[in-house]
Amino acid sequence: MLAQILALIKKDLTLEWRQKYAFGGILLYVGGAIFICYLSIGVRTSQLSPSTWNAIFWIIMLFISINAVSKSFFQERQQRFIYYYTIANPQAFIISKIIYNGILMIFLGIIAFGFYTLVMENRVEDNMLFILNILLASISFASSLTMISAIAAKAGNNATLMAILGFPVILPLLLLIIKISKAAMDGLDRSLSIDEIAIVLSINVIIITVTYLLFPYLWRS
Repeated sequence: MLAQILALIKKDLTLEWRQKYAFGGILLYVGGAIFICYLSIGVRTSQLSPSTWNAIFWIIMLFISINAVSKSFFQERQQRFIYYYTIANPQAFIISKIIYNGILMIFLGIIAFGFYTLVMENRVEDNMLFILNILLASISFASSLTMISAIAAKAGNNATLMAILGFPVILPLLLLIIKISKAAMDGLDRSLSIDEIAIVLSINVIIITVTYLLFPYLWRS
C-alpha cells in the first residue's frame, strides 16, 4: 500500500509539473486576491487593525484551498478513474490525494503569507507560531476538502456542491485556526494555544479516519 501511495503522489507531482498552467493559475489567483485587497485598502494599510488583517488573510486562504483542492479531482477524467480502479487500492488513492493536497496547500500558504506580509505589512508578533498555524491549516483544508472534492466530482464536477458541503466542515476548523493566529499576532504565550492546536489535530485525525473508511464505498459507485 505504501508503494501505491508513493507512486500516486509521484504521478500527481508529474502531472502538476507538466501542466504548469494550472499551478500558475493558482499563483496568479493568490497574487491577484492579495493585490486587490491592497488596492481596496490603499494608503490606510498602516491603519488596518490586526483583527481585520488576520481575517482578510484567512478569507484569502479559504478560497485558495477550495480552488487548489478541487482541481485534484475535477481535472481527472472518468476513464482515468476506471483505470485507477483496476490498479490501485481505494485507501491508497485517497491517502495519496490528501498528502499531495497537503503539500500543495503548505507551499501555497507559505507563498501567500510571504506576499501578504510584503504588501500589507507584517502585523505578526510570533512568526513561528503563525507559520506553524499555516502548516496546520493547510493540512486541515487538505484533509477536509479532499473527500468533499471526490463527492463533488462523482456528482458531475459540481463546484457549487463542493462549496456547500465544505462550509459546515471548514467553519469550526477555521474558527480555531483564526483564534490561534490571533494569539500569534498578539504575541501571547504559545502554551495558551495548545488546546486549540490539539483540537484541530484531533478533528483532522477524525476526518482522515472517516475518509479512509468511507471512500471505498464512493470509489465503487
